[in-house]
Amino acid sequence: MDLYESYLQNDRQRKLLEMAGKLADTFSARAERFDREEAFPFENFSDIKKSGYASLSVPREYGGEEISLYEMVMLQERLATGDAATSLSIGWHIGGLMELTENRPWKEETFKSLCAKVVKDKALINRAATEPATGSPTRGGLPETKADQTEDGWILNGRKTFTSMARVLDYSLVSARIGESGEKGFFLIDHTQEGVSIEETWDTISMKGTGSDDLVLQDVTVAGNALVERDSDARDSREELPKAWLLHIPACYIGVAIAARNEAINFAKEYSPNSLPGPIKDVPEVRRKIGEIELELFKARQILYSVADKWDKEPDKRHGMAAELASVKHIVTNSAFRIVDTAMRIVGARSLFRSNPMQRYYRDVRAGLHNPPMDDMVISMLAGKALKE
Repeated sequence: MDLYESYLQNDRQRKLLEMAGKLADTFSARAERFDREEAFPFENFSDIKKSGYASLSVPREYGGEEISLYEMVMLQERLATGDAATSLSIGWHIGGLMELTENRPWKEETFKSLCAKVVKDKALINRAATEPATGSPTRGGLPETKADQTEDGWILNGRKTFTSMARVLDYSLVSARIGESGEKGFFLIDHTQEGVSIEETWDTISMKGTGSDDLVLQDVTVAGNALVERDSDARDSREELPKAWLLHIPACYIGVAIAARNEAINFAKEYSPNSLPGPIKDVPEVRRKIGEIELELFKARQILYSVADKWDKEPDKRHGMAAELASVKHIVTNSAFRIVDTAMRIVGARSLFRSNPMQRYYRDVRAGLHNPPMDDMVISMLAGKALKE
């Protein structure tokens, strides 16, 4: 049975999945070349823009599809079966817009303007919050990037690392320390502004195509309304919701696992050494490994999709779902890693050849353990929750 048939809930989702599938299949044909050449996949992002995929999480009232969390998980997973780096990159854009759509933390005029740019001009945006000195923003460090107020607005100076798809971004949401206040805010920065530059620092063995280079801000002058979010506003508003949109991360990595699973099964059906009467799919140990992959995949996807569905259908429970959402990331990314590892054991030494996609899946899936929230934070959160109860 098709891996998605039991998860599809309606015709709309089927059509959206077809869109993601076409993109994924196109990306898959290019993935080996981009990886070998260590090239940024400009063509993939061009196709994403043409397809309308980048505006899927924009509100309907502003021209988007306003996809649900469940739909985002499904689409991002399917996209990752073709190219993980492209999926993870556009996931930050899709997910970030989903959060803004749900919470509406900005002035509505500013948000409406951004949505128009995404829908009509095919603009791409990402949050730029990680810095060399602070590490992941989920650890709570105050940014060293600084925003000083002027008579007309703000001047920003700083450097952001891990800025996924930096070379094709039109806007960044930059976290910065507001003057000497010790307060953090987010500024909407247009990449065409003077003083904004990209330094190509991304030199990794996995997720090469994310192009997560450094965003450099040198005396960048912006208007007063560029400050779109600040900590004090968040504290004064109702309790902040958990960041459910971060499920795009485990969705991406289980997509990598599905690609590895498919590769291993096809290999088992076709490879027939002369020491055997038929293909290795008939070897008991190979069948056992395939069964282990299927069980691990079922477990991970059931958890991923059920929690996303709960978020969509039971909004009154969202405030209490932080631990569930974090647990999904931990379980699914670790399951994805085990699936790829088992798939490589089926393929054997051939999986290590540069021409074999398995070695890319292995490198890419390993990166999932370093995306937020990290495993130790999830375990600590669960322990704290249990002890409070």
